[in-house]
Amino acid sequence: MPTVPPAPTPARRAEVDVTALLERGRTLAAPVLRAAVDRLAPPMDTVAAYHFGWIDAAGNPADGDGGKAVRPALAVLSAEVTGAAPETGVPGAVAVELVHNFSLLHDDLMDGDEQRRHRDTVWKVHGPAQAILVGDALFALANEVLLELGTVEAGRATRRLTSATRALIDGQAQDISYEHRDRVSVAECLEMEGNKTGALLAASSSIGAVLGGADDRTADTLERYGHHLGLAFQAVDDLLGIWGDPDSTGKQTWSDLRQRKKSLPVVAALAAGGPASERLGEMLAADAKSSDFENFSEAEFAARAALIEEAGGREWTAEEARRQHRVALDALDAVDMPDRVRDAFAALADFVVVRKR
Repeated sequence: MPTVPPAPTPARRAEVDVTALLERGRTLAAPVLRAAVDRLAPPMDTVAAYHFGWIDAAGNPADGDGGKAVRPALAVLSAEVTGAAPETGVPGAVAVELVHNFSLLHDDLMDGDEQRRHRDTVWKVHGPAQAILVGDALFALANEVLLELGTVEAGRATRRLTSATRALIDGQAQDISYEHRDRVSVAECLEMEGNKTGALLAASSSIGAVLGGADDRTADTLERYGHHLGLAFQAVDDLLGIWGDPDSTGKQTWSDLRQRKKSLPVVAALAAGGPASERLGEMLAADAKSSDFENFSEAEFAARAALIEEAGGREWTAEEARRQHRVALDALDAVDMPDRVRDAFAALADFVVVRKR
């Protein structure tokens, strides 16, 4: 199981209960999120409830895995930068979660992923059409939740969220196009991941502050923290996508290799040069032309993972996660905020980099 140690923790940082931070975001957002989903017309309301883990495939109540809740935690925390109550950030937390889950519904279908959070994905259970429709509906709801506040701050928050959503979609388009290319540069991969993951974490890190009345300079700086946190988050995800334990990730072994993803470990290994890098390039080029790729054995995927590691792709990605973590923390120094809020942002960054799922 790959874990990436964070940068050294400054002595001045207070001990923070990250579990409590995550639970606070989840608890504050949950009732508003459920109320928003309840607005959907049948059967979309049921399909969305299944996706969120609130019911099983038969419609029975369930206590499903709702994910790590990092985004809601960041959104309600960011409201406290301005001195506002964490509840001020709740509409932003819900809006971000709706956009995030819109993207998951569509991504699972486009990527052909059959499992998410240890359950069959929506398109597998309810069909591709429902996955598309419910995803679209969640995106519309995200904007409604914010705009219904009717404030100037809500309008500013909506503009930032829609810009982040457009970047997220750009990132998914880049990700799909890269699967059909023989080579992708490290710079291209980082740009794609900055769009696909960094943009929404950037919005999460600032949206509560915007709703609390923060000026654009403060919001932009918080977004910079979130953007680099997103790149660290995705670097760890890329490690888990190849070497993660399926019992923890909820996905197949060698998941990203099965999908021919040009993730950071792969791209870094191909760019490294040397015998392992060259052999990996030859293998992947042959894979792209193979009519039997879907029937590859575990040993064949393990061999590719071993070459990625031998070429240095695994260690490079782990170091990139640490580097992006440091840059994210540095951004916090440019924002005037209570020490306890700064420490909480730092603790969430640490969690993202050392998480196991």
